[in-house]
Amino acid sequence: MLARREHSVSELTEKLSIKGFELKDINSAVQSLIEKNLQSDERYSEMIIRTRFNQGKGPLKIRYELQSNGISEFKIDEYNWNLLAKEVRFKKFGNDIPTDYKDIAKQKRFLLSRGFNSENIEFAMKK
Repeated sequence: MLARREHSVSELTEKLSIKGFELKDINSAVQSLIEKNLQSDERYSEMIIRTRFNQGKGPLKIRYELQSNGISEFKIDEYNWNLLAKEVRFKKFGNDIPTDYKDIAKQKRFLLSRGFNSENIEFAMKK
C-alpha cells in the first residue's frame, strides 16, 4: 500500500483490518514500518496538504480530511490561503468583483464549499 502513496497509521490499520488481519499483527507491522521510516504521519499530512492546496481546496476542508484520517498535528498555516482563495475565485468567476448581492453570495458560497474560512473569502472578494 505504501508503494503507491503515503498512508496514515489510521488508514493502514483500517485497510489491514478490512483484509482480515488481527489487530495485534497490524499494530506490530505498522510499528515496524514507523521504525524503518517507511510510514510517517508527518509525510502523509504534508502530502495531503500539498495535493489539496494544488487542487484549490481550503484549510477547513483539508483540516477535516486530516483529522478524519487520524492526524491531529499538521502544518497547515504555512500556506497562503488568502491568495489561493483569490486564485480559485478568479479561475471560476473571472477578475470582476460582483456588485449584485446575489452574485456576491454565490461566489462566497462557492469558496465556503471549497473549505475557505471567512477571512480568506473576504480577501478573495476584494480587488
